[in-house]
Parts: sequence; structure tokens; C-alpha cells
Amino acid sequence: MKKGKLILFSGPSGVGKGTIREHLKFKDYVFSISSTTRSQRPGETHGVEYLYISQDEFKAKIENGDMLEFATFVDNYYGTEKKVVLDLLDQGKNVLLEIECQGALQVIGKIHDVVSIFVLPPSMEELESRLRNRATENEETLQKRLKKAEYEVELKDNYKYNVINDNLLDVVRHVDDILEKEFNEK
Repeated sequence: MKKGKLILFSGPSGVGKGTIREHLKFKDYVFSISSTTRSQRPGETHGVEYLYISQDEFKAKIENGDMLEFATFVDNYYGTEKKVVLDLLDQGKNVLLEIECQGALQVIGKIHDVVSIFVLPPSMEELESRLRNRATENEETLQKRLKKAEYEVELKDNYKYNVINDNLLDVVRHVDDILEKEFNEK
């Protein structure tokens, strides 16, 4: 059986990774749900947006080597369980990870032949506007996200592809083209 391929979406918080993924025509993948220790936001469901677990559970998974990647932000852990992803790839399924940059760089360093896509905002001002309109964080957390985003944008050259999310239809078409090209080369 042919092994599946890993698709990696990364970029600053609020850049639109999830929105792009939801609009893709390319659907030949299983979406991997990350784990987090942060609280659920209104409207979120365990097992849909994230697997919400305790700090102690997450730390135990790190200590046991169970995480493919993980990162901390604003005193919360975020990460992807290794066994889930590797089992899906071994079953011949393509897996899409939508994760932040710290974890993405860990994955790029561990797994060969990752289709890594970095999503950029059209500008830092537009990113700030998107984060403010989302209205999910207090001002202090929002400022931390913006500061982190400035650093993350500098990491874009570690990815195979960079796309700018300035127009949803255009960026979705661009990402679909990338995925069609990558998966037709198999």
C-alpha cells in the first residue's frame, strides 16, 4: 500500500488557515485534530476544533514521546499526537495538519516530503484587524499574538510554498492548484 502524504498549513494566528481549508475543492485528506490545554471558546466542540485536555495529560504525552509536535503559547500547550498521524499515513491516507509555526518546524524536521504551506496576511495591519474582529482574546493576549506573528512571518522561507490570504477565492484556488500539482506527481 502506498503511504499517504502530509500536508502542513501554517501561519500566524488569525491569518485564515481554517477558512482556506474549509473552502478547498481538494478533499483527498484526513484533517488531524490537534490537542490543546486552552479553554474551549463559545461555539467550539471537543473533537471538532481541538481535543481539549488538561496540562497534566499534555505534559505526560510529551514525556512519553507521544507528540509529533507541540508548542506553548499564552501558558497553554498545543500539539499533534504522533501515533494518530503516522497510523493514517501508513494506511495510505493523506493527512492535513493546521498548526502554528513552532510545531510546523518540528514536523518539517521530522517527516520527509511534507507539502508545507505558509499562509501570510496581506499586511500586519490586516492581521490585527482580523484578530480584533474575531474578538476571542483580551488586549494583552491579542498583543502577544501580534508580536508572535511578526516573528512567524520571518519563518516563511522554511516552507515549500507561501501564499498570501488577501482574497479568499484567489488563495483557495492557489492552494488547490498546489495540492493538485503535489498529488498528481505521486
